[in-house]
Amino acid sequence: MHPVCLPRTRLVVIHNPTAGGRRRHRFEATLKVLRNEGCTVEVMPTTAPGDAEKLARQAIHSKPDAVVVAGGDGTINEAINGLAGSTCPLAVIPMGTANVLASELSLPLSPRMIARNIVQGLARPVCLGRANGRYFTIMVGSGFDAHVVAGVNLKIKRLIGKGAYVLETLKQLLRGSLVRYQVTVDGIPYQAASVVVANAHYYGGRYVLAPDARIDEALFHVCLFVRSGRWSAARYVLAMLTGTITRLHDYRIVTGKQVEISGVEGDPVQGDGDVLTQLPVQVEMIPDVILLVGSSELDR
Repeated sequence: MHPVCLPRTRLVVIHNPTAGGRRRHRFEATLKVLRNEGCTVEVMPTTAPGDAEKLARQAIHSKPDAVVVAGGDGTINEAINGLAGSTCPLAVIPMGTANVLASELSLPLSPRMIARNIVQGLARPVCLGRANGRYFTIMVGSGFDAHVVAGVNLKIKRLIGKGAYVLETLKQLLRGSLVRYQVTVDGIPYQAASVVVANAHYYGGRYVLAPDARIDEALFHVCLFVRSGRWSAARYVLAMLTGTITRLHDYRIVTGKQVEISGVEGDPVQGDGDVLTQLPVQVEMIPDVILLVGSSELDR
């Protein structure tokens, strides 16, 4: 795959109506700008989990200039699983709770600039991770963060957005856990209380777990939270929020392209902010498998 920068005027927009809430105006205003600029826009709404993947596969057959996802990281993840391996670029109208991929790609948030980026932005080949056969863009995690993601009440999430994750984080901290995970990175064994396999710089919004990770690098940055227990988990959360996590002596980052994680069989594994699969999980790096439209050159 090679970078592509051609005007994109025939667009299929996969829209998650449950995403955005107060950001619905961003979606409608962006469509208005696109149509005023002469774009042909077909909107395909999702009605159930998994729809975005099916709609993305369906969209390929009509050969649009791009598939645009109007939704959050979970909807984008589904669409990527439908588009991976094709040459159809994927663009984004950020409408989710965290919008991690939008931050990673330095996407604009104003409707006019979003529309300009969709039409004129450079579509770059990026590397995806694959966990038990499912693709992801940003990260997969096992342990504390996976249990938070699995436990979030979707009704509460629609009402208060990020606040739902705060509530579930507090619940998980009170619950505590002494579970240990066995992690193998390119054949080298480790143990951890939690693990995040990062394919990108940002996490959970604009927080940073892996400062040197890049979505175009074809290398995982495996974040190991070594100590277990509620007090250690609370310390990790606080360090992440304050940008000091890499200073902790019991937090470690190792790099590799093949990762295996095992522990409690059936434990959730989160990917891009939604439950993606369960333990045990095999994670592999797949280079240059999709074209993403971004407004930056991914250089930091």
